[in-house]
Amino acid sequence: MEVTAAAAIATGLAVGLGALGAAVGDGICTGKAIESIARQPEAKGTIQTTMFISVGLIESIPIIAVVLAFMLFGKIG
Repeated sequence: MEVTAAAAIATGLAVGLGALGAAVGDGICTGKAIESIARQPEAKGTIQTTMFISVGLIESIPIIAVVLAFMLFGKIG
């Protein structure tokens, strides 16, 4: 396998798996936050703040994957 073919495959895998992992993480995080708010409605503000920070950190993973994909894609040309 040539370097260009490997870089093209790695580009697709980085973006695809990064997005898939973030989607699963967002779903779990949001679901648990809703479950927590249902159990303790008085802690809604704290739970939402923590959830938004967590979702923001989770969303950094696909952004990093896209940057790495661009770097690998630059090796193709």
